Amino acid sequence: MDIYTAQYKYAGDDRMDITVKTSTRPGVILAPTWDMVMSHKDQTLSDWDYTVKYFSLLVARMNAPEMEGRANRSMFNLLTEHKQITLVCFCPAFGFCHRVLAARMLENMGYGRYHGERQI
Repeated sequence: MDIYTAQYKYAGDDRMDITVKTSTRPGVILAPTWDMVMSHKDQTLSDWDYTVKYFSLLVARMNAPEMEGRANRSMFNLLTEHKQITLVCFCPAFGFCHRVLAARMLENMGYGRYHGERQI
């Protein structure tokens, strides 16, 4: 799978919204929590702490007990069945952002190759 990232206004066919505000299946599996977003915005959560919290959240979602965990794994499998995806959120381009963390995580897990931020 080819993986890209872009700001929310990207409108390509491979667009996958992973925002906490508007994401839908399967992108919602990669969305952060409101607490994480707001804490990072008000600078009470550093980039490093956000990264640790975000990866912990994704691991917890994948390992959730029974039905919730099974549903999360199913969404993750749907996400990774695409030949190409562009993960989008509201953050400015080329700054710290969970869309890049998600892209790198997918790449490191062997689901594809991250090709960087799309110019829009």
